[in-house]
Amino acid sequence: MYAIVDVETTGGKYNEEGITEVAIYKFDGHEIIDQFASLVNPEKEIQPFVVKLTGINNAMLKRAPKFYEVAKRIIEITEGTTLVAHNAGFDHRMLRLEFDRLGYEFERPTLCTVELAQSLLPDQDSYNLGKLTRSLGIPLTDRHRATGDALATVKLFKLLLQKDINKEIISKSLKHFKPLKIEPNLKAIVDQLPAATGVFYVYDVNGTIIFISKSKNIKKRVTQLFTGSNKKSKEIQKKVAEITFEKTGSEMISILKEHIEIRKHTPALNGRIKRNNFSHGLYIYYDTNQTPRFFVKSVVKDPNHIITFSSSRSGYSFLEKLEKKYGTSVKFRKLPHNDASLSIHQNTAVTESLDLLNETVNEIITTYSLKATNKILVDKGREASERSVILIENGRVTGYAFVNLRIQMTDIKMLKSLLTPIEDHGQVLHLVASYIRHKKIYQIIDL
Repeated sequence: MYAIVDVETTGGKYNEEGITEVAIYKFDGHEIIDQFASLVNPEKEIQPFVVKLTGINNAMLKRAPKFYEVAKRIIEITEGTTLVAHNAGFDHRMLRLEFDRLGYEFERPTLCTVELAQSLLPDQDSYNLGKLTRSLGIPLTDRHRATGDALATVKLFKLLLQKDINKEIISKSLKHFKPLKIEPNLKAIVDQLPAATGVFYVYDVNGTIIFISKSKNIKKRVTQLFTGSNKKSKEIQKKVAEITFEKTGSEMISILKEHIEIRKHTPALNGRIKRNNFSHGLYIYYDTNQTPRFFVKSVVKDPNHIITFSSSRSGYSFLEKLEKKYGTSVKFRKLPHNDASLSIHQNTAVTESLDLLNETVNEIITTYSLKATNKILVDKGREASERSVILIENGRVTGYAFVNLRIQMTDIKMLKSLLTPIEDHGQVLHLVASYIRHKKIYQIIDL
């Protein structure tokens, strides 16, 4: 649990400043669950340059509550949380200073979004909140006011959590606050989970990830694991201490994240990881009559495939699908030795030129192959106002992101800043190509 904080102050000598405005958003890693914001009477003059910067003047604060009047609410909303701020050292110091004047020791673990951004977004020109959010397409209203800056920091932190592929932020939070113990009432864990598409992570008492899975309904899938009687379910029931999750909205991204995260964390209960997730490919050659022919065969000895398949059966099904789509202009036949071919030939009733045949070939390749292509795949987001985006450059899946504004996907430099990178070793491209071959997505943009 996190408390995203921003404070505005009077300015002045170090440790003699006072808070003039505070905004706190309690954030569970997915959404804001509580909030508090208020002007504060600092009982001292505001420095002129601060008035010019924030727009907060002494007259505005005469009837505002004094810090002791809001102190209890600040303690309540930050209790059991990690305090997150842009330049967290300053905001934490100011809160400690004000509480110290009341004779109360205020101490919270902190995370600084400046430091996190420098680590997870290393190519930015500036880490000033205004310039950073502008470069990422994150809306920022009421700059240098506590509510505006804190809300922008919430959105920035949400992006940083997404880009933290090693789960260091979450792991630190879990270890700090919760001596993990096996939950006797598994229902309490299930009740905290959403009925949404995404990926979930099962932790044991040592904070180690022991199982990762995707689902179109996380709550339902975990319920099945907690009520199942098979060996894996029983092991999870016995060892689970905590479950975290990441909503993806897009089923395609949940498939990618599951694939990547299992290989990164190698959870004990996920079992043996397959070396490769495809075994066959689609190839093309031209016979002596220059008739183009598609065929399916093993990829082991020939990496120059057009499309990949998880099995020979999947490849044959694809050829049959093409035969139905293109009618009499193609002919599927099974070949010996577990191969198959699809001839694109001249119709006996209508003489077709080779140019027309090649147009059919090109249409099939363009429609179904992602090799050497540059595309943006747009699909559902985690919220109604959001879209998920996958970037493919020169036939490689570069990464994925979640965007709210169209400029965040059309401005390639901005999009690349938002991307959670993916190391595409061919298996990822297979997953994406296979998904869009079988299911519809919102939009495909050719670059």
